[in-house]
Amino acid sequence: MSNIPKGWSKTILPIGSSIRQAVQVLNETSLKIVIVTDLAGALVGTISDGDIRRGLLNGLDLTSKIDTVVHREAIVAPAGLTRESVLQLMTTNKILQIPIVDRNMKVIGLHLWDEINSSSPRKNIMVIMAGGKGTRLHPATENCPKPMLPVAGKPILEHIIIRAQNQGFSHFILAIHHLGHMIEEYFGNGENLGVKIEYVKEVSPLGTAGALSLIYPLPESAFIVTNGDILTEINYGELIDFHIQNNAMATMAIRLHESQNQFGVVETEGIEITGYEEKPISRVYINAGVYVIEPAIVSLLEKSVSLDMPTLFSLMQVMKKKVIAYPIHERWLDVGLPNELQKASELNFLYTNKVGE
Repeated sequence: MSNIPKGWSKTILPIGSSIRQAVQVLNETSLKIVIVTDLAGALVGTISDGDIRRGLLNGLDLTSKIDTVVHREAIVAPAGLTRESVLQLMTTNKILQIPIVDRNMKVIGLHLWDEINSSSPRKNIMVIMAGGKGTRLHPATENCPKPMLPVAGKPILEHIIIRAQNQGFSHFILAIHHLGHMIEEYFGNGENLGVKIEYVKEVSPLGTAGALSLIYPLPESAFIVTNGDILTEINYGELIDFHIQNNAMATMAIRLHESQNQFGVVETEGIEITGYEEKPISRVYINAGVYVIEPAIVSLLEKSVSLDMPTLFSLMQVMKKKVIAYPIHERWLDVGLPNELQKASELNFLYTNKVGE
């Protein structure tokens, strides 16, 4: 077979590496696998996005060693295996990557599903919240809706749609309010992009969850909801797969946020100093503004009543519905401030084609 992806060797890490290095490999190669070897180049195991996400949720951090998350019983393929056999291995074991090894288990290549089989289209709908006023970006948003602000030559919203389209999504619903006619005039029914675009129009702002109550008819399966100002390398299809595999009613993408205190922190007990830490780093998970929702949840919403997504998740918890988190390590940017808008233009994962091209 001659369909081994270029740059596959960059996925290899020695067993003593850190989770941070594994995340860097996943981000830089886009091959969705880290191949872990010993010093002789023999396969120890593999690491996927899911392995890292589970490790982070179990209390590990980016400085932890990869041997805590490595999958040591990886499926491998001997050199010279036919395409049909590789596809059968992938289908049977429900995997997208298979390391190629020689007789001594030394890694000599990588089979990638996308390289030997075209990806299937996604029937799931994507809903994009594009109705906000973008007050933090005034005066730029006074005469232009925030999702239409240009980044690298085209609107933020178009970047989101094209990335999802390239992942198999073809049906989009845009929730619009502030200057929504400009969004409709630009995208129309989506024909120029080769997708289907529909609109729900908010008479007054309904929040990231309230706008879902306007969707009719309801989607037939789980659907993506994303804020219209989020630029990310997240794979939306993998997010939906994670949601389905965990039998969730709603899934929230979350992202680790680190901030350093500008002061030294003093610990006391009464007047006695018991400890001191110089400028400690705080690590918390934040809402990444991307979700998966089951249609049954939408049917519970009161029509045209304002509701934000975190509140909806809290209500579902009260109702004993299963809501889960999906930690992301992919590049992510909330384009809500002028400096972030400038930073977005410098990202190298954006698409530069324009509507109609």
